[in-house]
Formats: sequence, C-alpha cells, structure tokens
Amino acid sequence: MDNRLGIDGHRDMLEQLFRVGVDHCLPRNVLPQLLPTASPRGRNIVLGAGKASAEMAAVANDTLKGTTVGLVVTRHGHGASSSTGDIEVVEAGHPVPDSCSFEAAEKMLALAETATADDRVLFMFSGGGSALLCAPVDGVSAERKQEITRFLLHSGARIDEINCVRKHLSRIKGGALAHRAARAELMTFVISDVVGDNPSDIASGPSVPYQRDVSKATGILEKYGYADVGLVVGAISKAEQFDAPEHPIHIAATAQTALDSIASEVEAAGWKPVSAGQDLEGDATQMGKAHAELALRYRNQGERVALISGGELTVQVSNRDGHGGPNLEYLASLMLSLDGADGIEALACDSDGIDGSEDNAGGYVSPSSLRRASDRRLVVEELLSNNDTYTCFESLGDLIMTGPTRTNINDIRIILVDPNARSGSHA
Repeated sequence: MDNRLGIDGHRDMLEQLFRVGVDHCLPRNVLPQLLPTASPRGRNIVLGAGKASAEMAAVANDTLKGTTVGLVVTRHGHGASSSTGDIEVVEAGHPVPDSCSFEAAEKMLALAETATADDRVLFMFSGGGSALLCAPVDGVSAERKQEITRFLLHSGARIDEINCVRKHLSRIKGGALAHRAARAELMTFVISDVVGDNPSDIASGPSVPYQRDVSKATGILEKYGYADVGLVVGAISKAEQFDAPEHPIHIAATAQTALDSIASEVEAAGWKPVSAGQDLEGDATQMGKAHAELALRYRNQGERVALISGGELTVQVSNRDGHGGPNLEYLASLMLSLDGADGIEALACDSDGIDGSEDNAGGYVSPSSLRRASDRRLVVEELLSNNDTYTCFESLGDLIMTGPTRTNINDIRIILVDPNARSGSHA
C-alpha cells in the first residue's frame, strides 16, 4: 500500500483501499471454489440477476463442466468482461425497471420451466437484481410497478422495506423462480449487498423460500404515504403463493469480506483499523454528522486510525431534479461537520461503481474541501438540502469515478485520521 502524500493528501491511498475491498469480492475471486466440479446428467442452467450477475455467468461458463446454458440480467453497462458462452446476458434498467426488465423476467421464468430432473439449475444473484428482474402479479401493471419503485426510492424507505414490497408484487421474486425449476437439482450463489446478508433479501430472493405477509407489505406503503394502497392489497391477496424447494445456498462475498481486506491493508500501512460498523443503515446526512464526531474524537485523542464502515444509507429526496447519491450526501454532511479540521480525509463509494443513479462511485473529502467550495462560491449546506451534492463534488474535482466494478457488496466508507497532519501538508 502506497502511504505517500500526494497533491490530495491520502486520496490515492483511499482509492487504492477501496479497490482492494472491491477486488476481494469480484466473482472471479470468490465464486470458482464454490461451484460444483462434476457434470450433471443433463444441462447446467444458469439463471441470475444483479450488477455482478454477468461476471458471475462468465465465471460459470469458464468453470462448470458439461453443457452450460442460461440467462442473466444486469444493469445497462455492467456486462461481463469475458465470454459467457451460451449464457445470455440481458442489460436492463436500474434502479427503476424498464421494458428489458419485464421481458427478461418472462423469458427466465419460461427457461426455468424447461428444467428436468437431469438438469442442474444454478441461481446467481447479487445486489440490483430486484429492479432488473420484474414480473408483476396480476392486477399490477408494469407502469404501476415502476411508479411504486420510484415512490419508495424517493421516500427514504430502507432497502429491506422496498424489497418486501417488491416480493409481494412479483411472480418471480420470493422463491417463485425456484418453484418453476423444482424438478431439477438446485443451487444458489449470492454476492450480498444487504445488511444482515439474508439470501432472501438479495435481489429479493427469486430462488429463496419466503413467507408472504400482506399486512407487512401494505403497512410499509402506508408508512411512507403511498396513495393507492387499496389497489395493491387486492392484487397481493389474489396472487399465487409459491413453495420454493429447499436447496444449498452459498454466500460468496459480503461487505465483511471487503472491510476485512481493507483493515489488513491499512494496518500494514501503519494505521490502526477501527470498525465503525459493517451493516450501517439510516439517513446519510445524519451518519455523516455522527462519523465526523467519531473522527474528531480519535484525532483529539492523538490516535492515527482508519475508520472503516459498510452498509447502505438512504436519502430523503426533496428535489427529484437533484443529482447525487447517499455516499455524496454522507460526505457533504461529513465535510460540513468537520469544518476543515486538520488531519482527516475520507472516501465513501458504492462498491458497484454507481452512487445512486449517477456515473460516479462516490467521492472524497479533505481538510481543504470546505474552503475550496467557498472559493468556488458553492454553498454546501444548500446543495445538500437540495439533494444536489453531485454539483458540489464535481466542481471540486472530488468525484470518484470507477465505472462498473461488476460486483456489489454495498457501500464502503473509509476515514483516515492523522493527528500529526497540519494545514498546508495536503490539499
């Protein structure tokens, strides 16, 4: 790990640390050792969805023995970096499903039904699959499903709440896909982007048994003020119930996989790693304030530490025309709360390379960030309250741009605290 100071202090080091965490969770590094080594009597049928699913399909194509076919759906621009053979890759909309999401779901359901007792079906799911694979229950149109998704995304609802509603409104989630392929040998492989790493929550669990609770799903919609709850209740109540077969489920990588690798790197570079939580949830702005207080406490104690955290924060959207995801809102809040304090630098990025729905993975904050913002006549408080943090970090040159990483274990946040650093030693 390069621990030298550059023009932006430890920015290079922070970006390297983020890359280390991501690399330890790439499908090619975590999946091959979990896949079966023998050929089935019939086909290997790979079915999957998520921002890592195309790369998981490429690993399956390279590793599995025998005839391998299938279909996976990933976000536009997140296709595999190598051949997937006869496993078709469809790119679709995220975080709101598009026509490709609906078409891919119907095609996948049909393919699952072709599985025989001689076949082996390998389900491969990662974060993002809930939007990418969409087959609404009868009585809920594609347009209605998109509307509900947008409403919940803008409401500040937690991802587990959003996925609960999605499962109740779906003919493919909540174990329904596995139900279609029940005659075959089944195996599930997941890369987790959810707090708690419950396989049923990853991509809303198309292959994982799930007990529906209509009152819970509708209660979530009522909690956030959705107007047409009655229509949803009627559709869910009439929906077919699916009994997904029990089968082996393998969790290939989680946020902890990434955070542990980062902790080892920072320790080797002479910093004390401190976990600020693997599975943090809640409002991004409030978490930024809390982590600023934590960083200042360590600095005032004279401790050189790296505060490392994961999880998934949320944003309360007041301006639907704003730009910037939860990582930038977290960093803007952190920046304001630190108020230019010496010796503290931070990075917050989404491990899939996309912060919310923008083109950046996240951003970077240094002790000079607030001053540089003022020099550019940027009012950070207003940009934050207006959900327009992208404008702030773009103007500062402090966006982190990685492009699609082809994995997804959720957000990675790192705060470096160096009590010996002083203003003028870095940007």
